[in-house]
Amino acid sequence: MRVLVVEDEARLANVVRRGLELEGFVVVTAATGEDGLWHATEDTFDAIVLNIMLPGLNGYEIVRALRAKQIWTPILMLTAKDGEYDQADAFDLGADDYLVKPFSFVVLVARLRALVRRAAPARPVLLTAGDLSLDPARRRVMRGNEELALTPREFGVLEFLLRNPDTALTKGEILRNVWDAHYDGDENIVEVYVGYLRRKIDAPFGAHTIDTVRGVGYRLTTRPETPESPESPEG
Repeated sequence: MRVLVVEDEARLANVVRRGLELEGFVVVTAATGEDGLWHATEDTFDAIVLNIMLPGLNGYEIVRALRAKQIWTPILMLTAKDGEYDQADAFDLGADDYLVKPFSFVVLVARLRALVRRAAPARPVLLTAGDLSLDPARRRVMRGNEELALTPREFGVLEFLLRNPDTALTKGEILRNVWDAHYDGDENIVEVYVGYLRRKIDAPFGAHTIDTVRGVGYRLTTRPETPESPESPEG
């Protein structure tokens, strides 16, 4: 999941970013209202964490501008002020949730996941391809009845592929949606992680789930190839 964090307090922004990345989120940060509005308008996110008090445009103005543009990304607002009128203003403008500083990081993650679930009711609870299944909420991957141990990055790559089944995805698209937004290394890191995935989700089971699309990238097929069962002897 991709999250935009708009927070001018550098230490808090870094703590939130690092914590969310450890939870498997892809995080983009912005330190001013103008930068936050630009990212929220020009890019696509599953949720936005938005401080109210910001240099330039404040959080209220950003919410108003986004909703006026028909951008309905779920917004969780952060504030140092604990007042019912502040909360009412945020909700009236179109914010979806509200946390008062200091806040529990566990609560922040739980509320973000809840916002994303509510915003995408049509998304399946389980993502599947044949007997391979991924549960985003429980962070579990199964091949048949066997649970597979994946690293957070492997999980992120597989989840993105499963959310875009039978679609040829470029390495750049995978990087943008799974890696840290500040990653500027070699795109071939995607190839490395696809190799890791194949060794975990396919090779032990004689399956073939992820295709290499020459000149493009990778495609996860919803009807993965498996070895044919031996023919039964006649009679």
